[in-house]
Amino acid sequence: MDPTDLADVTGHAYTYLMNGRTPAANWTGLFRPGERIRLRFIQVGVMTFQDIRIPGLRMTVVQADGQNVQPVDVDEFRIGPAETYDVIVEPREERAYTIFAETLDRSGFARGTLAPRPGMIAEIPPQRPRPLRTMVDMGMQHDIPAVHGEHAKEDIHGRHDRHAQPVPGSRPVGHGADDHGLGNQFIPDFTQNRMDEPGIGLGNDGRRVLVYTDLKSLKPYPDQREPERELEIHLTGHMERFIWSFDGQRYSDAREPILFRHGERLRWIFVNDTMMEHTMHLHGMWMYLENGAGAYLPRKHTVLVKPAERVSVAITADVPGPWAFHCHLLLHMETGMFRVIEVLDAVPGAES
Repeated sequence: MDPTDLADVTGHAYTYLMNGRTPAANWTGLFRPGERIRLRFIQVGVMTFQDIRIPGLRMTVVQADGQNVQPVDVDEFRIGPAETYDVIVEPREERAYTIFAETLDRSGFARGTLAPRPGMIAEIPPQRPRPLRTMVDMGMQHDIPAVHGEHAKEDIHGRHDRHAQPVPGSRPVGHGADDHGLGNQFIPDFTQNRMDEPGIGLGNDGRRVLVYTDLKSLKPYPDQREPERELEIHLTGHMERFIWSFDGQRYSDAREPILFRHGERLRWIFVNDTMMEHTMHLHGMWMYLENGAGAYLPRKHTVLVKPAERVSVAITADVPGPWAFHCHLLLHMETGMFRVIEVLDAVPGAES
């Protein structure tokens, strides 16, 4: 894998749009100086991760995936396919501001403008250098001791975890013996929870970047039961053959659905064995990010998983029937990163 190959489709093939307009066409939203404006960012680019900022304006994040969260002030946030974020901004000056949506691989950008009058423009920030994905980013740091199934309050770098509750996967976990077959190209030495990291190419310029550990629901979530059982699913793929799968199986090869028992509370761990970010999307049920927020776990329908990361979500299987589960990068889903979840009254081995 080329260390700059962070996205399957880049600005060499795409023109990135904001509300259907090219950067040159410059979509514009009008405001009156001093008023509070709510902006809803919806990533409908089905193969694109973008980093959103508005130079000169602080953003207050108030919703994630349509769910109210405790307000978080940030300068920038990363958004993946199917994610949404609502932010509040308060422009006080009578001038234009650029809404800048730079792609993760820095190959292009979408751009719009907030302005008090039509026709005004603001400076477009220079694009940052494209980041390089290292072996460490992909879980190949051999000198870090891995643990198995252990939750800890201190991470591998010795930083004290500020969260009230332990986060599953806070310590590195060594990969098991299963290499997931010929459809999988890469096996990291270890994976771990990285929700407190902004992601590749972010966090080194003094801007405050939103991370998943910032998200807390506005009210305590309704089902406070501890998970009754735990499932683990590996995100797998082969870049050269362009095969994407779960646990090494494409959807066409996965004959049985993944079974949830109706009414159960379960923990699902997504383990990214690949060299790319993915957004996991579950239909029909909410996923509660186990990010250390205690009774205020945020709920999302789409979860971004970084390379060599373990992301744990809690799910209440409260809606019977078959439901889709897939990566929301369209080409990944189309080539096999798709499964069916079926919620049944009884599941062998999952009885309470």
